[in-house]
Amino acid sequence: MSKIQKNLDYFMNNHPDIYKAYQSYGKQVHTEGGPLDEKTRWLIKVAISATEGYEFALQTHINKALAAGCTQEEIKHAILLIAPSVGFPRMMESLLVFREMFEE
Repeated sequence: MSKIQKNLDYFMNNHPDIYKAYQSYGKQVHTEGGPLDEKTRWLIKVAISATEGYEFALQTHINKALAAGCTQEEIKHAILLIAPSVGFPRMMESLLVFREMFEE
């Protein structure tokens, strides 16, 4: 079990009401917030996590993007797109997370 899953399990077990509220809010924003398709929504979340340097969120969002039907190339492109806006070093850090996940 990954560190991410262990931490999530801890939070869910120790703060179930907060987690349920968070999960409900996230689902509503994700599915009822507008016209974007699921793949696009997850690619945006990949880019946001990459931009902010949230390594564990980036890993989670990459996995969810894959589950939504995104290809590795689409996900990598979303990561590369952050470079002009937020900087080359941040993009490189995120690209490293991506590459380590797929052992490139």
